[in-house]
Amino acid sequence: MTISTSSPTPATAADQIRARAQALGFDACRFTSVEQAWPAQARLAEFVAAGRHGEMGWMADTAERRAHPKAMWPGATSAIVLGVNYGPDADPLAILAETDRGAISVYAQGDDYHELIKGRLKQLAGWIVGRFGGELKVFVDTAPLMEKPLAEQAGLGWQGKHTNLVSREFGSWLFLGAILTELDLTPDAASGDHCGQCRACLDICPTAAFPAPYQLDARRCISYLTIELKGPIPREFRPALGNRIYGCDDCLAVCPWNKFAQASHELRLQARDALKAPVLADLARLDDAAFRALFARSPVKRIGRERFVRNVLYAIGNSDEAGLAAVAEGLLGDPSALVRGAAVWALSRLIARGAFEALRAAHLPAEADAAVREEWTQPSPSPSGRLKDDPGDPDHIAGS
Repeated sequence: MTISTSSPTPATAADQIRARAQALGFDACRFTSVEQAWPAQARLAEFVAAGRHGEMGWMADTAERRAHPKAMWPGATSAIVLGVNYGPDADPLAILAETDRGAISVYAQGDDYHELIKGRLKQLAGWIVGRFGGELKVFVDTAPLMEKPLAEQAGLGWQGKHTNLVSREFGSWLFLGAILTELDLTPDAASGDHCGQCRACLDICPTAAFPAPYQLDARRCISYLTIELKGPIPREFRPALGNRIYGCDDCLAVCPWNKFAQASHELRLQARDALKAPVLADLARLDDAAFRALFARSPVKRIGRERFVRNVLYAIGNSDEAGLAAVAEGLLGDPSALVRGAAVWALSRLIARGAFEALRAAHLPAEADAAVREEWTQPSPSPSGRLKDDPGDPDHIAGS
């Protein structure tokens, strides 16, 4: 849609757009030109060429369109980059010590941010067209536009060593949206990199997902493993999941720049009480209808009940809570092979060797799924490093 109006100066237009964005509830609004080349294209190509995108085939399929904003829309002149603060009101890492409860990433404890941001972007876009004319396009992160490099270029923050955006004002907690427009808007200055010698985000990663500063191997990232990966999570990573059942906030939460962060004022993004520290036993027992009801309007809903309960069972296996073995055993007959396999792994971590072998003898002959059969025949060690033995087992040696 194009409307002809009088042309304001670039600075005047930017000031008015920024004020309107703030009135609509955006916490940050910055501008950048999209005329020049940018290094994000080469970084994306290297990421895909190395296979670090894992099963996210859409990243390779859309690589050409992701390469530069103008590849998305040749008519674009400027980008309006917007942020909404979703800062937590408590330490996101504290839940990791509560091994009988599940840790859900901060961004997924409230309503799905896509709908909130998309609605506001459309309101802002309509106002811009009505005020200044021209054509524009609206993007949330479901579209193949690399918003983090745009945000860095516009000065909202910088991509830290963990590859996520870091803001001086909001720390690690900004949802991003973008509008590409034909308007020639005065660009804001980039903020530059302020990570210095800090390695906190790299060193805290439970699965060593950062091969080097500013590089991520998604195949090792707990967010990828618990959200994007459709099959069983590789056995080598399961112990490191701890009780993380949807996403991971470790590299975000440990950033020193969070000392300037503030809790979100957006009610729809604030954590629901039911998702702050949910009981693993309750989550494991969810059927499909109960799962959908609990996670209505939540990003968690998109991975489905099977993948979610898979994650919960891995957390149960990591809990070292013998009382949770009965919960896992109750899922050995689940219709989903993904769930059954995770239940087997959890039991191999929680119960004595003899009890596990008895369950294997009862369930393995009737198991048709190859992956689940493999779980039965290759039990994992307990959290202490060995499959738990029955008391008095002569093969048990203290400290082994």
